[in-house]
Amino acid sequence: MRYNQVKDLVEWAASYHGDMARQYRAAADSSDHQRLAMALTYLADSELRMKTGLEALFNDGSDHREVLEIWFDDPSDFPQPPELEALAEQTVADSIDELTHIAIKSHQKLQHLYEHRASRAKIEPEAAFFNALAEGHNAEARKLVTSMQEFEDI
Repeated sequence: MRYNQVKDLVEWAASYHGDMARQYRAAADSSDHQRLAMALTYLADSELRMKTGLEALFNDGSDHREVLEIWFDDPSDFPQPPELEALAEQTVADSIDELTHIAIKSHQKLQHLYEHRASRAKIEPEAAFFNALAEGHNAEARKLVTSMQEFEDI
């Protein structure tokens, strides 16, 4: 679909986080390695928090409603979701290092998606909204690296 509302992108991103959480949880449940299972559970919980945070934008009573209702024209739908969906379907890694790489790549792709939308924003509140989402992903990626290193040290 060429024309979308910002809320469509937010709903898609929340769904993506839910898909990643389910994938990480299933991999944790089937893992034979305790540290890897703990890291996968951590990632699943992180993805669920991000999903819940995005869904809260629809009910938080703030001024986001104005931004969520904005329409945008993007001939490629949302930039990069096929790559993100491929990441969500990828087999979960067998090591914490590989797992960290996959999780960081996912966060970076979403961050770039939000930065792209911010660069194409028609009004300042829209740009600020997407810049805040991008900054949130950047912060989450840094936190993730630190946490995953702790799992390596256990």
